[in-house]
Amino acid sequence: MPTNRTLRAVTEDVSSTRALSVTEAADHGSYRELLIAVRTRVAKAVQSENTQSRDLASLTLRLFDIAKQLEGLDAAEGVDDVGSAAATVDEEWASS
Repeated sequence: MPTNRTLRAVTEDVSSTRALSVTEAADHGSYRELLIAVRTRVAKAVQSENTQSRDLASLTLRLFDIAKQLEGLDAAEGVDDVGSAAATVDEEWASS
């Protein structure tokens, strides 16, 4: 049975939310986009039942390393809670 779908025009401020492949991120993406693409690829390998047991430990360590690098980028850019709190200017305190 066909369903009715409402379509709308896409405005210029709407960006693509499709994740880049590792190759696309390496060719055209930022360092952050490359980390995200590699993290996704490594996570799929860790999750796969076809991954050899001997490879699982190194893949898991690499996954943790990538997560730590992304966390560091977020902190440096003020994206995480600590970074945004540190970037917030203190207000004057009126003592009573």
